[in-house]
Amino acid sequence: MEASYQPERIETEARQYWEDNGTFRAVEDPAREKYYCLSMFPYPSGRLHMGHVRNYTIGDVISRYQRMQGKNVLQPMGWDAFGLPAENAAIQNQVPPAKWTYENIDYMRSQLKLLGFGYDWEREVATCHPDYYRWEQWFFTRLFKKGLVYKKTAVVNWDPVDQTVLANEQVIEGRGWRSGALVERREIPQWFMKITQYADELLADLEQLDGWPEQVATMQRNWIGRSEGVEMQFGIRGHSETLPVYTTRPDTLMGVSYVAVAPEHPLAAAAAAANPALQAFIEECRNTRVAEADMATLEKKGVDTGLKAIHPVSGEEVPVWTANFVLMEYGHGAVMAVPAHDQRDYEFAQQNGLPIRQVVFPATDAQVADLSQAAFTGKGVLQGSGEFSGLSSEQAFAAIADWLVANGKGARQVNYRLRDWGVSRQRYWGCPIPVINCEQCGAQPVPEDDLPVTLPTDVTVDATGSPLKKMREFIETRCPACSGPAERETDTFDTFFESSWYFARFACADQDKAMLDERADYWLPVDQYIGGIEHAVLHLLYARFFNKLMRDEGLLKSDEPFTCLLTQGMVLKDGSKMSKSKGNTVDPQGLIDRYGADTVRLFTMFAAPPDQSLEWADSGVEGASRFLKRLWKLVHEHVSGGKVEALDTASLNDTQKTLRNRVHSTLAKVGDDIGRRYTFNTAIAANMELMNELSRFDDSSAQGRAVLQEALEFVVLMLSPIVPHITHALWRVLGHDDAVVDCRWPVVDEQALVQDMLTLVVQVKGKVRGKINVPADADQQLIEQAALADENVARHVSDLPVRKIIIVPGKLVNIVI
Repeated sequence: MEASYQPERIETEARQYWEDNGTFRAVEDPAREKYYCLSMFPYPSGRLHMGHVRNYTIGDVISRYQRMQGKNVLQPMGWDAFGLPAENAAIQNQVPPAKWTYENIDYMRSQLKLLGFGYDWEREVATCHPDYYRWEQWFFTRLFKKGLVYKKTAVVNWDPVDQTVLANEQVIEGRGWRSGALVERREIPQWFMKITQYADELLADLEQLDGWPEQVATMQRNWIGRSEGVEMQFGIRGHSETLPVYTTRPDTLMGVSYVAVAPEHPLAAAAAAANPALQAFIEECRNTRVAEADMATLEKKGVDTGLKAIHPVSGEEVPVWTANFVLMEYGHGAVMAVPAHDQRDYEFAQQNGLPIRQVVFPATDAQVADLSQAAFTGKGVLQGSGEFSGLSSEQAFAAIADWLVANGKGARQVNYRLRDWGVSRQRYWGCPIPVINCEQCGAQPVPEDDLPVTLPTDVTVDATGSPLKKMREFIETRCPACSGPAERETDTFDTFFESSWYFARFACADQDKAMLDERADYWLPVDQYIGGIEHAVLHLLYARFFNKLMRDEGLLKSDEPFTCLLTQGMVLKDGSKMSKSKGNTVDPQGLIDRYGADTVRLFTMFAAPPDQSLEWADSGVEGASRFLKRLWKLVHEHVSGGKVEALDTASLNDTQKTLRNRVHSTLAKVGDDIGRRYTFNTAIAANMELMNELSRFDDSSAQGRAVLQEALEFVVLMLSPIVPHITHALWRVLGHDDAVVDCRWPVVDEQALVQDMLTLVVQVKGKVRGKINVPADADQQLIEQAALADENVARHVSDLPVRKIIIVPGKLVNIVI
């Protein structure tokens, strides 16, 4: 064994061993308990960043630990390879997106291998490869035939920089999630998936996900947004049709003083023909921030359309305004406004001089209603509401709903905030939507025998939009129904389409005859999924939806894709998230070259618990490196002493027993920290503390060396999921022929945890004044005598009377004088 720690050589040898032996190749085995650990796959942007390193190290630590529990572990890796960055790079570098992407994949794969991650590379997938996306095209045609996808002209979020449509979930504070550009509103034909048909199941099944952070489950509940209310019909003076409005507060109906419609509403458009101010307002709203999350802070603007709505109960006429805070895609694009009982309506009414009519009053003295300051949004007792006066809000909900139903003016209804998923994107670098448009037959799915519709890769991409729209050889085809001339769809799928099912494809990545096979039911659901919380209502919701679609198609049996979810924190530097624009990134490659992969892994696991943000510190990396050098040195010094005799626990002295007790106590703690709590930082800290004790252990006797041998073996085993390269080498040095990666997690010796002697801290007037060693079975009298007999304790007690002695069993003695 070399005296100095040389990470480059050690890590190369370990990786070569794993590769030569197919160590991480996963094979289905019904006789063994499976464990599927998956970290969200990366976009191949060119180089790994520290966020990647942290995410994938967490997954690798969990996978290696579960392997040591004897489970059949699958940990795959692939590439979320379609998307706008490749197009932008193509424009900047004058290189086709496919070439740029595949070169990046090759480089990033080599980086992942350098870090020692235990992936089954035989299952690698890249979503930009036809072998992958052909099956989502096939699946789309199946959903098409089921009526679960459809095309319609819709008002959409348009990113003027990326030149594409964004889903509502991709609009963050009114800006595109990638470009940061202010989002516009446009009407464009779009393909949609009926995620709303699964809203109830998506909501109900959140209750099954005990292994998910409650924060994520809450975010999904809020996004699905189930509400019970009433849909009612307001008449429009001079019009035969009515205006449907949905509300969750029918108890406030008698306080309506105006109705507001979205700028895109047909009523507003019709009224604008003779109203230039209204027309100008509608045009202005096309560029207004539109994400629903922005509505609370948006400056509320509106214009009176001149129309009058007729109250469904009282028959009173109220004005119809168009307002920028009403979204066409929610409800029917119209809301009844009750300024006295809704803060948004209240602010708009005050701004525009509209009546504020209170109809719900506090039911208790604890409630406060001061309409000079704000709306009263609580529930209470109705007044000024005709036959409904005197009812509580809850009673009025039922009574008014029943009245509307009986009079043909409305119906009870359950609504959802969730809207169908718009999956069309007007970009090139994505999976072609497998649809053929025929003037005679309409939209037709591409026949299965003609799949995949392959994306042309020898293209020139520029800033003028998708090259597919200019490629007649791609567009022109024949209709599969009538054989007449037709055109291919030139839109591509939202890239979340690919990432919504990749977890299942990993189970059978080599299957070329079907989307999935029986192996999916062996591996799924994923036991542990790891990724950022920013995906709570994007990827994670879509993946749950896709899983249910695949289940209903008979492709798999599980209801949910991910049993447990760990959302790791960000990597910060100087208090800010690492980013190229801020110039505060740290290149993992430079750290690997200087310190080795194990040092990088150790630091990222030690610096913070996985679910909290990690503050980068160069000194922390240095500290991790020093610790590994200490470990190497301690093992070197030990093995230099020659052969070690077998451990004989019956012949150990007190000092040896004490150290062995500490070793097995540490093992119990570390097993819980890694296996249950996922607090890898405390697992590492416990090993560091144990290492300090081993360094101080000066016993060259036969059994002293045997105790130290066991201790060092346990340290190597405990650290092997975290720093697999150095432990691979040290395990062999400690005399083992097998590889540490194939070892089982050590078993705690319960007898070693039983202590003959206890060390108790002694306090006098609350301050530590000494430590005493007493038999583990010592009674109270013996403990008190030993405490008072301690020289330093006796000096602080002196001749003062002892009022009482408090003993905390196994921990301390407190003497009150």
